[in-house]
Amino acid sequence: MKTKIFFFLTLLIITISCNKSEEVTISPNTNGNYTGIFERNGNSSNVQLNLINGSFNGQSAIQKFPALCNGTYLISGNTITFDSNCAWTADFDWTLILNGQWNYNMNGNVLILTKSNGDKYTLTQQ
Repeated sequence: MKTKIFFFLTLLIITISCNKSEEVTISPNTNGNYTGIFERNGNSSNVQLNLINGSFNGQSAIQKFPALCNGTYLISGNTITFDSNCAWTADFDWTLILNGQWNYNMNGNVLILTKSNGDKYTLTQQ
């Protein structure tokens, strides 16, 4: 009797394991040079952002709007977390620094980055 129960439980576990599908998320290749716009509260600026193997650098047409420099980034799921390596002066709003966690959506060659405060980058890969 114990053998039959053991056999049944083993078969049940194998069946459940085989039916369980694991969802695999593959991040699109974000490596490249991008140009586009940054938007905040109805104001915008032309920007350039380069994302290469976990490192970034960029510049804006308007100084410190947004504040782009260089640093590293990490992609996890549908978020990109930026870590700016630059020293910044205290004479502007530091929430304009490309830093911290951003949601991203890659559609073809268009990369859209959005932050919880409403900031948005709309970038086209060159």
